[in-house]
Amino acid sequence: MSCSKPSNTPSPGDVLVVDNAGRDDEACVSDLITLEVRHSGLSGIVIWGLHRDTSELCVIRLPVVSQGALPRGPATTRRAGTGRARLRAIWDHLVTGDDFVLADDGVLCLPLDRAADIAEPASRIRDTERRQTARMNLGDSLRDQARFSGCLAVRAGWHDVPPVPPFHRRSS
Repeated sequence: MSCSKPSNTPSPGDVLVVDNAGRDDEACVSDLITLEVRHSGLSGIVIWGLHRDTSELCVIRLPVVSQGALPRGPATTRRAGTGRARLRAIWDHLVTGDDFVLADDGVLCLPLDRAADIAEPASRIRDTERRQTARMNLGDSLRDQARFSGCLAVRAGWHDVPPVPPFHRRSS
């Protein structure tokens, strides 16, 4: 087993190591990443953080070691008042009859009156990921779909750019 910097040409037997700083508020590896890793010939994934899409990972049959599963992927920073519905993990939320509850890798509670607002973008994400998976199964790697080589080329030119500060949760 060997670990190295990000590469567009991994060696068979390598393992993808994902450092998400042990975060427990988001999953950083999904079925798409796992399928890409399998197609690229890597032997598995080790995550300092969480994964999602556990049912799909079982079908892909690639060893994935993480700190656990959570259905939420990485969140982007949004300004207040964007009108986006908020998803909350059940341990942060008192579930009532006004909630729509979903379970797979974990449990999510959505305000029932916002379920339609949430379902439309969630369906778009699901459909996009299914198209990406289908393309991957036909040989079009996720790296190619995401133009990963171009990202590496741009990143190589960032020698003097200071690192982005880590994400810190605001206390309320």
